[in-house]
Amino acid sequence: MATKTTQYSEASIRVLKGLEPVKQRPGMYTRTDHPLHIIQEVLDNAADEALAGHCRHIQVIQHSDGSISVEDDGRGIPVGLHPQEQVPVVEIVFTRLHAGGKFDKASGGAYSFSGGLHGVGVSVTNALSRRLEVTVWREGGVHQIVFAEGEVIKPLSSQPAQKGDKKSGTRVRCWPNPKYFDAPAFPLAELHHLLRAKAVLLGGLTVHYLDEKSGKSQSWQYKEGLRSYLTEALASASASEPLIPLFEGEQYMDAQHDTFAEGEGAQWVVAFNEEGGLLRESYVNLISTSAGGTHESGLREGLFMAVKGFIEIHNLLPKGVKLLPEDVFARASFVLSAKVLDPQFQGQVKERLNSRDALRLVSGVVRPMLELWLNQHVDYGKRLAELVIRQAQARSRALQKVEKKKSSGVAVLPGKLTDCESSDITRNEVFLVEGDSAGGSAKMGRDKEFQAILPLRGKVLNSWETERDRLFANTEIHDIAVAIGVDPHGPDDEPNLSQLRYGRICILSDADVDGSHIQVLLLTLFYRHFPKLVERGHVYIAKPPLFRVDVPAQGKRPIRKLYCLDEGELRHVEDKLRKEGVREGLWSISRFKGLGEMNAEQLWETTMNPETRRFLQVGYGAVDPLRTQERFTMLMGRNEAASRRSWIEARGNEAEVDV
Repeated sequence: MATKTTQYSEASIRVLKGLEPVKQRPGMYTRTDHPLHIIQEVLDNAADEALAGHCRHIQVIQHSDGSISVEDDGRGIPVGLHPQEQVPVVEIVFTRLHAGGKFDKASGGAYSFSGGLHGVGVSVTNALSRRLEVTVWREGGVHQIVFAEGEVIKPLSSQPAQKGDKKSGTRVRCWPNPKYFDAPAFPLAELHHLLRAKAVLLGGLTVHYLDEKSGKSQSWQYKEGLRSYLTEALASASASEPLIPLFEGEQYMDAQHDTFAEGEGAQWVVAFNEEGGLLRESYVNLISTSAGGTHESGLREGLFMAVKGFIEIHNLLPKGVKLLPEDVFARASFVLSAKVLDPQFQGQVKERLNSRDALRLVSGVVRPMLELWLNQHVDYGKRLAELVIRQAQARSRALQKVEKKKSSGVAVLPGKLTDCESSDITRNEVFLVEGDSAGGSAKMGRDKEFQAILPLRGKVLNSWETERDRLFANTEIHDIAVAIGVDPHGPDDEPNLSQLRYGRICILSDADVDGSHIQVLLLTLFYRHFPKLVERGHVYIAKPPLFRVDVPAQGKRPIRKLYCLDEGELRHVEDKLRKEGVREGLWSISRFKGLGEMNAEQLWETTMNPETRRFLQVGYGAVDPLRTQERFTMLMGRNEAASRRSWIEARGNEAEVDV
């Protein structure tokens, strides 16, 4: 059979310029189910002006022609020529990725605190809009620039403002391009929630919304901020009266703090209700983190340690009851607003905070304040302690029922499996670890109560074309199946998952090419022969760091070890050290060749601690099942070398090569 000849030469390599990467793969930069997130980028810029103290009003108008505009009364985006690029700054902001006013965190920078450092915000809005108009009021002038499909169609024009007009600010009006989104309409409930949240988090800010088509308008301003917002939300959720008065607090660091930068800290309000709905919302520098993150983990840890300490001091814990953080958190509603100097988010849409320092930051301000309050109000403290102990006892009773149901017919577990003590699969997790050396560190570093370790020797069999009845001939696959308690099955089968022993099955391999290969082989195994575990969200990939930065002691600052997932985070950490005044070259950088180089403490801190680790949950998402099947066949099939070669030649320029 004749095959099509393809040429692979210098001309085959395509360099994407300007906003082309966004247009080619919008899902890498924003949510594509609807266009709200590209409007949120504009709104976040306006809110950053308010956070910096330069904006008191934000107005959002949904126009009858389908466009939407966001106007603030801040300083206005600079319109002069950029000193290096010799292009108007406002044009650069909307046409260049990784350009903005939030990278300069040094003294005198435009923004001390802002919603992240990706630098792709409004440039993505422009790339995914049919048309975008920017009007800036600044320095006694009115300036306008217009874009279409991300390109300038009306260059920047300026004219003097009317006499006596001292208006300043920015208005951005955009027409989202429907071809990039699953649905062209804005979800009004989400938009209103977003606008209300900005008003809640910024005392004194007024946010106004107008729908031109219906004529409906609404304004939000919260004088009591978080407290009034949480109280209002719980009332609408039919929650019972709070068990104790709302626990609220606010603390930000001063310039003399040893560990954190001036201004870093948090504001929070927490309610404990025995019945009814819960509200849990968190923000970082006014950015909504709907998937939580390390700042929420810090709040959880702070609440748990304070309540646990109170219970121990007053000897309230019944014999045989063990408290866990979820016992304290089970009936807690909260609104948390953290300020972090250089926030690191997971993904471009910033739904989850990954900054490890945020856990210590929030826990460190919440715990002492709650400890003090509980010991000043002992009656309320005992009331809260009773609720927490009841939660722990209910959890224990539910676990006993599960243990009784699972007591018979247990297979003999693999000898190399280091099992955990708990039988609660909602907490239990097993790490499939590459190599005995890393397995040893993982065994020593784990939390033995709920974390199990199964070391794998060598590379797992490529099981894509292996018949199910031949799987157990491979020792590693046999041990994995027996350890997790589920038999191999197909996508249309209904396997018995009642014997599942771990709620999370975590692939833990080196952060290099060999580690990625092992990940692919294990993912192939689960996709092909354990698809229901993937479908129900039981499979995860752990993300160990690639670099460690050792920073010597400086003044009051102790010796620090900072971990970086990749080269991007390494650059970010180095920039932060320079801004702290650490002399260039004073720190040292180590690259981990493998997990075996990490000791138990490092592996726990970076990769296994649920509060600070980076985990990716494996799922199917919205992908076409048939296309996924074809892609796996092309990549993993034995007789697909020609297809793989063609695919690599066509797509090889997209790879980030680790050399």
